[in-house]
Amino acid sequence: MSNVENKTQHTQHAFLVAWGWFAEYIGLLQRLQSLDLKQKHYHHTPQTKVMEFLVSILGGSKHLQDISLAAHPLDKDQAVAEAWGQPEWADYSGVSRTLSRLSWEEARQIAQILDEISQEMIDAELQLLCSQGQRIRLDGDLTGIPVSNTSQTYPNATFGHMDDEIRLGYQAAVVSLESPSYTRLWLSGTHHPGDTVSCTQAEALILAAEARTGLRPLRRTDLLRQRIQAGEQQLAETKKRREIQEQTLQQAKDRLADAEKLDQERQAELANQEKTYQERQRKERPTSRLAQARKRSQAAARHLKSRQKAWKEAQKRLEKTTAHWKGQMDNLETLYQRLKRFEQENATNSQPVEADFRLDAGFGTYENVALSIEMGYEVYTKPHGNQAMAFLKKQVNDQTVWTRGGANAELVAWPDLLLKKCPYPLDVALERFYTGKTLKYSALFHFGADRVIQDLPGWFKKYNGRQIIEAGIKESKQVFYLQHIKVRSEPAIYLQECFVLFAANFIRWASHWLADQSLPAKNALDIRKLGVKRQVQVAAHISAQVIWNSEGRLLKFSKQSAFAGLTLKVAYDPKSGLQKEKF
Repeated sequence: MSNVENKTQHTQHAFLVAWGWFAEYIGLLQRLQSLDLKQKHYHHTPQTKVMEFLVSILGGSKHLQDISLAAHPLDKDQAVAEAWGQPEWADYSGVSRTLSRLSWEEARQIAQILDEISQEMIDAELQLLCSQGQRIRLDGDLTGIPVSNTSQTYPNATFGHMDDEIRLGYQAAVVSLESPSYTRLWLSGTHHPGDTVSCTQAEALILAAEARTGLRPLRRTDLLRQRIQAGEQQLAETKKRREIQEQTLQQAKDRLADAEKLDQERQAELANQEKTYQERQRKERPTSRLAQARKRSQAAARHLKSRQKAWKEAQKRLEKTTAHWKGQMDNLETLYQRLKRFEQENATNSQPVEADFRLDAGFGTYENVALSIEMGYEVYTKPHGNQAMAFLKKQVNDQTVWTRGGANAELVAWPDLLLKKCPYPLDVALERFYTGKTLKYSALFHFGADRVIQDLPGWFKKYNGRQIIEAGIKESKQVFYLQHIKVRSEPAIYLQECFVLFAANFIRWASHWLADQSLPAKNALDIRKLGVKRQVQVAAHISAQVIWNSEGRLLKFSKQSAFAGLTLKVAYDPKSGLQKEKF
């Protein structure tokens, strides 16, 4: 609306109106309206219904039918529709039909628009971090999206670990950026089947973050070359051992052949003696020729059995060594290709950054730790499985001095510890803590420039700072109801995941913009004091008058609302639209 006449409307969803103004400002309305969706248009365009789906998620709708069947239905709120550039909203059933017919190409087209809209704000935040000399801090995780275990209507849903249970559903791999302005921003989300496990996704999370930020640290090619050299030496040793085992196997085969020949001869001799004794009707005596032949045949059989066992053991050893040798060759080929790629990436990285990547124990395999190190990150994680922790517990005793790391945690640490199966030395800590009366243990891994051994409380705090992504996942489920899948089409399920992550970022950006655009007044609402949860669960469902005029746009909250007596006014130029100051 570039030409706005004086107009007053009533809404039951005040902040959904305000967010529509922000959506107009950042160009989201125009971009979504220009979508090429190959669906029939009756009373409402498919673009309108896609936008309505996003607005319902911003409003924290648990179920799609809440659009029409809630106490204050969204599809009856004309002020919200107009704020989002629509003549009116569709019934939830129409939204459902449009979503069910979305193709993967169309869903990815919508997701691409969200990414492009988000990129400017993400780039600005990255620029702020760099200007402040701060390290980029990234967190990755895998979160389950379960459905009913007996359901047969969710396409490609599979059973996997979700919330410490085996559940049917999907997994979303997510990466967040720790933000000085917004606390947390989602960078990426990837849709996966429910049986996807964390340890297979570490590299994909890192690459997704780099694709979104356009930034990466210098790869540690020097360490990778050393790893390759060590691998080549191990391969040479394995090859030599394999050659010796091949010779041993050949000797075992030759001896087995001799034993088989001797066994056959002894059996033939015994058969002849038995025939002779039978024809002459002679009795077998302990020292007779027949008894001696029987003993020689039995000895030959035992000898054959021994040679067979030796041959099988030699063959088994060779097969094991051969498999190990082939695995080493495959691993070296992977490292060769990685080195080639990393050298090319370093050559084209004109602005390398320093960055932390924090991952939980599900990602902390030794190979993932090594890869993260080689990709240039300051690595903070926990070990996958219990072997490392069991080893560390054997290194402490009653005389060990523990350092308080948190309110309920104590730590003891070792610098540059070279663990079996890990190619690089790590800073390693063992932590112990009580849950009730139960003493539990955990372990921490670190690699990088931070002097964590000299500051164990700082190390503990920094790793546990990844609770920021866990809080984000909790927000996505408890505020935006990610786990309440509102559709049965997999492209639409993917779109719901994208909309939830975008909504969490969008509201944070909108809060700053609305605060900056608000005109000063004694009774002005202080948006900066409202968290995302309160904005979604309260402000997005609060009644207000919406006043449009040539001076601006005003939300005047009703006397029966939680914001009674307060207003929110956004500056507006009827010739150029909402004020376009740099966001």
